[in-house]
Amino acid sequence: MRARIPGELHPDQVGLDRHGLSTSRAPPEHPPEGAAMRLGIIGTGRIGSTLARILVAADHEVVLANSRGPRSIGPLLAELGPAASAAHPAEAADRSELLVLMVPFDGVRGLLPPGAVRDSVIVDATNAFSGPGAPREPDGRGSSELVAEWYPGARIVKSLNTMHFETLAVAGTEPGREGSQRLAHFVAGDDGKAKEIVAGVVTDLGFAPVDTGPLHSGGILQQPGGPLFNRSLTEAQALAWISH
Repeated sequence: MRARIPGELHPDQVGLDRHGLSTSRAPPEHPPEGAAMRLGIIGTGRIGSTLARILVAADHEVVLANSRGPRSIGPLLAELGPAASAAHPAEAADRSELLVLMVPFDGVRGLLPPGAVRDSVIVDATNAFSGPGAPREPDGRGSSELVAEWYPGARIVKSLNTMHFETLAVAGTEPGREGSQRLAHFVAGDDGKAKEIVAGVVTDLGFAPVDTGPLHSGGILQQPGGPLFNRSLTEAQALAWISH
């Protein structure tokens, strides 16, 4: 999934999609707010499956991959319908406009060919642990900085990693969760446009995107052991916390 010049034709994209629309035009650099996207999700456990359900309900398409192969995703595809498809990880990366990593942290390195995701927007939703419930401290760096090191040129954004899958499944649609009372999903990264794209997806999920800053400092706030990990804060609470 390399970056493409707007208007450039990709040899694998000529044809019609499931809606009968041309797929010959490359996706925009910054999709309009609310525009449907094709998102790749690598990892189909409880959190990855939950994310896929919410994205499909929000009229996005998903390409799902895991370590066990496309056949293992069949039951989830049957549940999600025609907006979902299965692939191997590298294929999911190539076919998607945005890629979400929801695998164990130790499985990230070597998961994809580094050159295949150069210039791609990747959401690092992984969490690094050294043992059950014990946060890993990678030499003072955020775990997402290591992901950025393993995939040079990729536009890494840390997000979607701080919330339990059960909260993710229901909190975005809870009655009364509107405006500043929406629960926050945090977004950290060094690429402003990439963060905007991820923030748009977070909004589509029914949550409030809250920018925690660069990949180093913001990512450390969000990762296991950080003060924002596994905390359910409203947008107002999150903004107040960050301002202090």
